[in-house]
Amino acid sequence: MKYHIPLIIMMAVLSIGWGGNWPHWRGPYFNGSTEETDLPLKWSQTDNIAWKTDLPGPSAATPVLWEDYIFISSVDSGKETLLAMCFDRHDGRQIWQEMVGKEIRRDRRSNFAAPSPTTDGKIVIFFYSSGQLLGFTLQGRRLWARNIQEDFGEFAFLWTFSSSPLLYEGKLYLQVLQRDVPVRGSRQSEEPIQSFLLAMDPMTGKTLWRHFRSSPAVAESREAFSSPIPAILKGTPQLLLAGGDVLTGHDPGTGEELWRWGTWNPGRIPHFRLVPSPVVGDGVILACGPKNAPIFAIEPNGKGNLDDSAIKWSSDDVRDMTTDVPTPAYYDGDFFVLSDLRRALMRVDAATGEVKWSIETPDSAKYEASPLAVDDKVYIINHEGDAAVIDAADGKVLHRTSMDSPTGGNVVRASISAAQGQLFIRTTTTLFCVGKK
Repeated sequence: MKYHIPLIIMMAVLSIGWGGNWPHWRGPYFNGSTEETDLPLKWSQTDNIAWKTDLPGPSAATPVLWEDYIFISSVDSGKETLLAMCFDRHDGRQIWQEMVGKEIRRDRRSNFAAPSPTTDGKIVIFFYSSGQLLGFTLQGRRLWARNIQEDFGEFAFLWTFSSSPLLYEGKLYLQVLQRDVPVRGSRQSEEPIQSFLLAMDPMTGKTLWRHFRSSPAVAESREAFSSPIPAILKGTPQLLLAGGDVLTGHDPGTGEELWRWGTWNPGRIPHFRLVPSPVVGDGVILACGPKNAPIFAIEPNGKGNLDDSAIKWSSDDVRDMTTDVPTPAYYDGDFFVLSDLRRALMRVDAATGEVKWSIETPDSAKYEASPLAVDDKVYIINHEGDAAVIDAADGKVLHRTSMDSPTGGNVVRASISAAQGQLFIRTTTTLFCVGKK
């Protein structure tokens, strides 16, 4: 793996002691990559499987891992409950489980267990789209619980809100980028509806500060299903938020907005809700516009409102370089962009936007799970549970296998995780550990 020197420095600062783990839905470096090697190339539902364990229901939440622990957010479809779950990495046995809610969905497209948990090796945090936010020890002792909707008012989203929490530099962060008017029903709180970045004490769940984030967007375009991503840009630590037609950088200590750039939506189209999270590589931030909009590589060049001189390159002239749902990965100096709408996967030079290769994604189902780029390979999985391994060097398809046969309108949305020389694949019914026992 040929990481650039600045990225090595950034990774060392962001994730000291995190090597070999997968503590966040986008991995130890928050970019869909890790330093793992000798990962499995070929497998099936029965071959090259260290273990597999049944899950009580589907979820888009990615498995996160710390040493011997695997943490999963899930629903129990039979009992219609929300679960926080922990499994043993060595054999897949369940170590602990806690029921955290009795309502699992509000629409047919998703459920409340879509956000991924996160851990720093000391505690593990679970967030659910119903607003429940909980902290546990790794061994399963509940430390605290609160409900974000009860604290700050009902979420204002057309569909089920989802954003994964972030543990960074001793703080817990959660973003809620939403409309400024109720979407359905009456809002119980008299407080105006505002988008915000919330910082908390991870050990107690108590609020440290709440920074309100303004937006020029209208209607559904104010809504974001992305997650906050930490970065160190030109020596400055910051949190990146994408949504509401703008990309912003914030001081991790105070939430103060350092700069903002926008927009991928100059016409203020009202239905441009945003799903992909920002991803950083080679000093630029990839901001992905929704619904076939271009991708922009942003290099913050000042404070306050940045003009288009902050755009290092964009994909205006590259038809398939777009993504509506998957967050790109950064690996070996390049971005790996998976387009769910264009059915394309491409390798893109982070510094210039040059497309090094582009392929049509295998199989016919839609890919919404974000790609994993590691060990000179790219791992992807689609709605039907068809997994594929792509050669990162040239885009050649190295392996394809079916890991699921979803029923009842369920689909596979969880990204593949990698840790300790193994892959962890979450389907609608099963958690697989792929690789040597």
